[in-house]
Amino acid sequence: MNEGVKYWLSIANYDIETAKAMLKTERYLYVGFMCHQVIEKSLKAVISRDCNEGEIPPKIHDLSKLAIRAKLFSIMSEEQQNFIDDLNPLNIESRYPEYKDEIAAGLTKENCGELIKGTEAMLCWIKEQL
Repeated sequence: MNEGVKYWLSIANYDIETAKAMLKTERYLYVGFMCHQVIEKSLKAVISRDCNEGEIPPKIHDLSKLAIRAKLFSIMSEEQQNFIDDLNPLNIESRYPEYKDEIAAGLTKENCGELIKGTEAMLCWIKEQL
């Protein structure tokens, strides 16, 4: 496993633990944001596997585009594709704070718990593809 893959996976693993911590402290907006980050970084790990030494994955945040670039989108189940589509808007908060209230309104303890479960399952699947 190359250093780029190790780097991206280590921060994806860190971010899933952060998402869990945010759930415990009822910071649901950041649960969603961190779940997005976990999948983004794990997809970048897959992309890094095929990069030349020193080359970095694209600086984009769209999970579907990253999954396509990682050559995983076409082998994802429809459920997995829908899951990353659901996660995509949760990254907006950090870039466009005016959407914060709208996004936060849809995040509850229950659905954030489900987001974490889905994110852990997707992370596991992505790791299996490496």
